[in-house]
Amino acid sequence: MLGGALAALAGSALAEGPVDSLRPRARPSNLGKSTAPSAESLVEKARLTGRVGYVVADAESGLTLEGQDTRVALPPASVCKALTSVYALEVLGADHRFETTLLATGPILDGRLDGDLVLFGSGDPTLDTDGLGTLATRLKEAGVTEVAGRFLVYGGALPFVPTIDVEQPDHVAYSPAVSGLNLNFNRVHFEWKRESGKWDVTMDARTGKYRPDVTVASMQVADRAGPVYTYEDRDDRDRWTVADGALGKGGSRWLPIFKPELYAGEVFGILARAHGIVLKEAELAELPPEGEVLASFESGPLVEILEDMLYHSTNITAECVGMSASRKLNPGTASLVESAATMSGWLSDKFRTDGVAVVDHSGLGGDSRVMADAMMRVLADPISQKRLRPILKSITMRDKQRRPLPNSPTKVVAKTGTLNFVSGLAGYITGPGGKELVFAIFCADVPRREALGDHERERPPGMMAWNGRAKILQQDLIDRWSETYR
Repeated sequence: MLGGALAALAGSALAEGPVDSLRPRARPSNLGKSTAPSAESLVEKARLTGRVGYVVADAESGLTLEGQDTRVALPPASVCKALTSVYALEVLGADHRFETTLLATGPILDGRLDGDLVLFGSGDPTLDTDGLGTLATRLKEAGVTEVAGRFLVYGGALPFVPTIDVEQPDHVAYSPAVSGLNLNFNRVHFEWKRESGKWDVTMDARTGKYRPDVTVASMQVADRAGPVYTYEDRDDRDRWTVADGALGKGGSRWLPIFKPELYAGEVFGILARAHGIVLKEAELAELPPEGEVLASFESGPLVEILEDMLYHSTNITAECVGMSASRKLNPGTASLVESAATMSGWLSDKFRTDGVAVVDHSGLGGDSRVMADAMMRVLADPISQKRLRPILKSITMRDKQRRPLPNSPTKVVAKTGTLNFVSGLAGYITGPGGKELVFAIFCADVPRREALGDHERERPPGMMAWNGRAKILQQDLIDRWSETYR
């Protein structure tokens, strides 16, 4: 069904006339006085292979001022997170909080829980080791010193996603598994040191207060030149190897977690035992257990979570909040693809546009497609200007030598997006005279991206130069618009 939707979208964008006409173009207030180069000449100057679709509109009236290939469907990359933010804020509410709870399936007698203890997640993408430490403290305050039954972990509040995008290399931390129970953005910290001719390797769940070592993910140094990393799912554990030739004398990096519930369970068990609470090894609960709430831990409000997500472009946060919104609309949502289709449909209905067809909520998947006109329509709507605009990241303007202009009279808040041979930017411009504009720019060379081999996807040849030219084009277009439309 999704494949058909994408094909239909591509067909409407590339083969047929527009389903609905573009908004009328307003006359620039300084028509005939502008010395800014034409947008077409800027695109030609950028020498980008592939396609460029852009549109700029008056933020107050929504009138389109100028555009090119506005209804060509291109990958949005992380610009998709702006759409997800609007979706989540409208469906869940700005004050929505995610709650992680500890449930008891039996009574507590003299500190002994005569039943199972359940660590129950509700989809919090921001839960970290410090938060689990707070839960362990609250469990102790509830009078529990021993659990006679099992220690269960449950993440079924959201569909389980083995990895956000299967085309990404195994070892990239921005494409972990996603669950209703997540920890530390589902990353594990890998650190290595060379001492006395031997490797000292640790895998831990570090945060500000704690640094527990874990066994749910392990690393073995291998005597080889390459590949740098290998991954194997074995015995419900993430088993990694790394080539010693790539390690140097020491270093560290984050790796993805693909067993998030067991990861959270192991870390909580370590923290609980540090509080004198006796627990068995964590086991997965396939069905949602019922019981009395002994302790809980709440996330911050959704609006703060989204502001952080938009600033750092955190993929797992986008997937968690997007799937949470879809589950609220349709409790039977069973996969990330289904959830993304629900969001696409909601955006189309809410903002009266046919130009959104995404396969996830983060933009990491290269099969997502968004038209520049559709992106502009969403951003120009009063709902987005009220809810989204205040939490978008400020974009640094640059001079002709590409040096930062901290005191630029043009102010831009927007969401960036980058994939291999894909670059996007969409948001709001406040010009030197106070004119408010809304814009979307999508650049993509889809054939070049799809031709990459597995070994090229992390650092494809030519990508840095292509991406640099795309970003210069985006800056040049913003400069033109802020000068032309005053």
